[in-house]
Amino acid sequence: MEWLTDPFEVGFVARALWGGLLVSVICGLAGTWVVLRGMAFMSDAMAHGMLPGVAIASLLGGSLLLGAALSAVAMALGVTALSRTSRLSQDTGIGLLFVGMLSVGVIIVSHSQSFAVDLTGFLFGDVLAVRNVDLLVLAGALAVALLLTVAGYRSFVALAFDRRKAATLGLRPGLAHFLMTALLTLAIVASFHVVGTLLVFGLLIAPPAAMALWANRIPAIMLGAAAIGAGATVCGLLISWHFGTAAGATIAAFAVACFFVSVLAALVRDRFQFTATPLKGH
Repeated sequence: MEWLTDPFEVGFVARALWGGLLVSVICGLAGTWVVLRGMAFMSDAMAHGMLPGVAIASLLGGSLLLGAALSAVAMALGVTALSRTSRLSQDTGIGLLFVGMLSVGVIIVSHSQSFAVDLTGFLFGDVLAVRNVDLLVLAGALAVALLLTVAGYRSFVALAFDRRKAATLGLRPGLAHFLMTALLTLAIVASFHVVGTLLVFGLLIAPPAAMALWANRIPAIMLGAAAIGAGATVCGLLISWHFGTAAGATIAAFAVACFFVSVLAALVRDRFQFTATPLKGH
């Protein structure tokens, strides 16, 4: 049992655990809608689109969280504007803004003497450097995420499956899309400092996708996704502590591995159900 408990008796590992658990719940709430609505590419682009804001904030000595939030909001507004004012598809607009903002961010960061360190921290985060103030920020972000999820639940459900039906029911799909994007932005901005922009995508997508193969109700997917993310956090930190691997990357890799295990298990389940079902007429 000491193998399981000793790492979490260390202060910075305990804070990393709590930070990872909070991120798992936030990403479980937002990621469920990302998976159901097919917004994976947009969430990835928004995660990387934060780089210019983070880079500028770093060079000016300002708040990285504020810089990330402003950049993510600019990315979301840009995608919305392009999809409404041009003949281009939303995916094309997302792709162009993704590459453009990422390039601008790298150009800005390249003027810093600590270019490699800054960029590595942005991409991969540092879960073992989580401070008490970061936990408070994550707790506040979780409260807002819960509020958005509860307030917009009916509209989100209708939007995820049929935008036209949502409009027919008077659920204001435009406002629902805005709130859903706000929830996604909140999850990405609040989590990037803990696991980085590359790895937050893993926690945002993998646990809900794994759970969606087994649950038919959206609340069950959210709860299961949060549980899978929490399990990935615990296991990732244990593996990192005992084998000296990068903590954030190990957490994300474990979450993705859970998804593939879920896929294989679902294939076995479906095959078993198919063979167990008797053929009619025989």
